[in-house]
Amino acid sequence: MTDFGSALGAALSLVIRLDPDLAEIVLLSLKVSVGAVFLATLIGMPLGAAVALFRFPGRTAIVVMLNALMGLPPVVVGLIVYLILSRAGPLGVLGLLFTPAAMIIAQVVLVMPIIAALTRQVIEDLWTEYEEQLRSLGAGPGRALTALLWDGRFTLMTAVLAGFGRASAEVGAVMIVGGNIDHVTRVMTTAIALEVSKGDLALALGLGIILIVLSTGINGAAFVLKEAAQRRHAG
Repeated sequence: MTDFGSALGAALSLVIRLDPDLAEIVLLSLKVSVGAVFLATLIGMPLGAAVALFRFPGRTAIVVMLNALMGLPPVVVGLIVYLILSRAGPLGVLGLLFTPAAMIIAQVVLVMPIIAALTRQVIEDLWTEYEEQLRSLGAGPGRALTALLWDGRFTLMTAVLAGFGRASAEVGAVMIVGGNIDHVTRVMTTAIALEVSKGDLALALGLGIILIVLSTGINGAAFVLKEAAQRRHAG
């Protein structure tokens, strides 16, 4: 108990005085996760909306695939991205392996299906609710796309936050493709795993505290946005 108390005290000290090593790891984590979620949103949100509104051969298979890919094992994603980016892989010439860019790519693969699948569900529900009204105004699925995305913006933000939560908590894939290199690819989750194995509980706990605060903030923001969306529709 004494060891835990002293480690917790040291961890809080690191957080309060913004220890340079801790700050560097946190900033890189945010940079990688925000970059990955931004790219995943650019790809996943239009894809999910298109699948929701348009009818085409193979649509059901895409819906099933998107739902299935939401549960992709991170280590499998890491392995696939590693093989693609390795020297023997098709993109090995780019030299991206063991860089933040590789970590972003892995997180995009993990997060994009989540955002796409949740977007599809939101837009499909809105289209069911407003289809008659939109068609009476002469708007088919294509013209209604922008209006539905705007109308569902609060709910869609919860999908983006869910993706960010998945990205920021990821360890397996980023460990494989990033290598957990100090001052280069060491993020919060991989640093926690390393520091615990080394017995440096102070830094691990400090990073853990920040990760918990970040996760709580994301869930709180998602709840507020969901409530705002429900009040808007109720009004």
